Amino acid sequence: MGILDRFRLDGKVAIVTGASSGLGVAFAKGLAEAGADVVLAARRADKLKDTAQLVEAAGRRALVVQADVSQPDDCREVAAQAAAFGTVAVLVNNAGVASAVPASRETPEQFLGVMDVNLNGAYWMAQAAAAVMTEGGSIINVSSVLGIVTGGIPQAAYSASKAGLLGLTRDLAAQWTGRKNIRVNAIAPGFFASEMTDQYPPGYLEKYVSLLPMGRVGDPEELAAAVVFLASPAGGYVTGETLVVDGGAVIV
Repeated sequence: MGILDRFRLDGKVAIVTGASSGLGVAFAKGLAEAGADVVLAARRADKLKDTAQLVEAAGRRALVVQADVSQPDDCREVAAQAAAFGTVAVLVNNAGVASAVPASRETPEQFLGVMDVNLNGAYWMAQAAAAVMTEGGSIINVSSVLGIVTGGIPQAAYSASKAGLLGLTRDLAAQWTGRKNIRVNAIAPGFFASEMTDQYPPGYLEKYVSLLPMGRVGDPEELAAAVVFLASPAGGYVTGETLVVDGGAVIV
């Protein structure tokens, strides 16, 4: 197998949650370009159709499944439909929500709402996907650089959920890599244009990015390439790790 061949996912099925917008779209497109058929899951089914068109334009099949990952039954349904679609080999746990509420005023409902999607939902989806990865596979949890460093704005729930994903990643890797042949890794993106960055206070993103060694926001395709690496045989000896893709945010 040549080096570039190791990045191929031909004949495999990849599940991408939160595939209706932002980085989820880039992940789905990148996995399709690497040869995978893609199961697209999100709460907004109407927007998933647009992502499906991108997958099909890359010459691969797409399956749209409306799902809320905070509901374990929905996660099991996504996995069941994916297994009927083909050989499930990849899960990208990308579904997430954000908050920017001062800790002194954040309600239990607000905090738990973020945790239910970002952390609990990733766990339920990982359980469901692992059950149908009969030939092994790769699970990639989309954490955040804000799970490692602070961004300087109130994001206690979001940061806690993303830090929790890093611990979850390590433990699942320890449990499943040897026993199930399922590698589990995380990526920790820095600042990429998305619906979440659209909600930042005016001027915040520009100021923060100016401090980065790279001096710019990331291109979603740069992050999608990292996901393809971890999903494919190219990352076949990597498990339990967090790949930080942040333009240098953790070193400033």
